[in-house]
Amino acid sequence: MPLTEPDQVVDLRSDTVTKPTPEMRRAMAEAEVGDDVFGEDPTVNRLEALAAERLGKEAGLFVVSGTMGNQASLMAQTQRGDEVILDESSHIFNYEVAALVVLSAVQPRTLRGHYGILDPEDIRRAIRPPNIHAPRNTLIAVESSHNRGGGTCYPLEALREIRRIATANGMAVHLDGARIFNASIATGAPVRELAAQADSVTFCLSKGLGAPVGSVVVGTRAFIDRARRARKMFGGGMRQAGILAAAGVVALETMVDRLREDHENTRILAEGLASLPGIVIDLARVQTNIVIFIVKRKDLDAPGLIVKLAEHGIKAFAITPDSIRMVTHKDVNRAGILKTLEVLCAILG
Repeated sequence: MPLTEPDQVVDLRSDTVTKPTPEMRRAMAEAEVGDDVFGEDPTVNRLEALAAERLGKEAGLFVVSGTMGNQASLMAQTQRGDEVILDESSHIFNYEVAALVVLSAVQPRTLRGHYGILDPEDIRRAIRPPNIHAPRNTLIAVESSHNRGGGTCYPLEALREIRRIATANGMAVHLDGARIFNASIATGAPVRELAAQADSVTFCLSKGLGAPVGSVVVGTRAFIDRARRARKMFGGGMRQAGILAAAGVVALETMVDRLREDHENTRILAEGLASLPGIVIDLARVQTNIVIFIVKRKDLDAPGLIVKLAEHGIKAFAITPDSIRMVTHKDVNRAGILKTLEVLCAILG
């Protein structure tokens, strides 16, 4: 439940810590189920169809996590020995246990983006001409909003240009849209327009949307058939998964619009941080529900500040020795944000 008392814990480590709403719990308890591997779970089928419709794609696939969704998408769109172009700070490259190399045997070609957002011209220059000595470039993977970038988003026109570059070179585009609804709200671009610039899209139900488990992959029916086979290979063939999918349906139907509240709280948090001594933050980077800031003090580093915050019931995450990430979500309200700033002010003087 949202914070109501000043002495309660404020957990800003991630939006993955969200708890399911009472409506989600009821839907899970009452879900009609079947065997999803046989395609017979009506609630899973409903979630997949709803997700595909919302993002303007032909079909969807319920998976246990964003990592599984990304990796099933990569396997479905590449062959062993291919090369995937992506940002050096992307989730796929940094936080998925080298799965693109281990599972799909593809080589990453990392480029340096601006807070995770790649320049289409850099992508164009990175594409290799046909050469027997070089891997084939078959896929461009982008992430929006961007986790390590600090919640930054691709402008719609940039995605359109990347799509044009991919098409001209016979390549596909995968969008790691774990927080694509945040990106849609932040950029003002309809989520269908963002998704239209990619052949495959993965988005999470278990982050800002508040469901307890799961992500969905969407794309053409032929692509989803290949991704479903990859999901089975990864051990992701669930049975009566409608119990989990039911919460995802509620999340899509009721939780998207309220993400604006998280963005508003993030802006208050970021502007408050900017006023504190020893804190360095680029406010232009703060676009959605993620804040990344630098601790620049001689007497305190980022892990040390995390320890002090925890003593006051504030949980956050040090991503480097000098930087901290905070993520807003439905289970931290405005009072929790103000408490966090009050505690930071007391610690930092």
